[in-house]
Amino acid sequence: MTRIDFHSNVADKIRYTCRLIRKARSQATPQPLVVLLENRQQLNLLDNELWSFSATDFIPHVAADHPLAAQTPVLLTDSEHIKLPDYPFLINLTRSTPAQFARYQRVFEIISQDPQDAQAGRQRYAFYKQGGHTLNHIVAEAS
Repeated sequence: MTRIDFHSNVADKIRYTCRLIRKARSQATPQPLVVLLENRQQLNLLDNELWSFSATDFIPHVAADHPLAAQTPVLLTDSEHIKLPDYPFLINLTRSTPAQFARYQRVFEIISQDPQDAQAGRQRYAFYKQGGHTLNHIVAEAS
C-alpha cells in the first residue's frame, strides 16, 4: 500500500520541492521520481529553480513529454494522462488527489501556507486516511 507523507506549512513550494528532490536523490540508493504540478507555468518555475537553486548539486530532470524522459530520474509533469515510467515516488504539488497515486510506493503531498491549499490538503489527508494508507505529517519549519 502507498505511503503518504504530508509536508505542510511550506512557505515556498518550489524551493521546498527542490530540497526534497535533492534529499531523495542523495540517498544511498537514489530513487527516480515524478513531480506532478498544477500547470505548465509551475512546471517551468520548478525546472528553472532546479537548475539554479544550488551551485554544487546537479539534478537531472526533464518534462515527462521530453524525448529523454525514459532515461531521466526526475520527471516533471502537469498532466496525469501522459504515459510515465514506473517510478516509485511521486511529489504532488497540485490541490487534488492524483488519480494514479496508488501506482507509487510513496507520495509526498506538499501543502503551502495558503488557506485554500491547506484546505485542499486536509481533504486529501481525509481521503487517504479513509483508504487505510500509512500517513506521515511533517510540518515545515518557518523560514
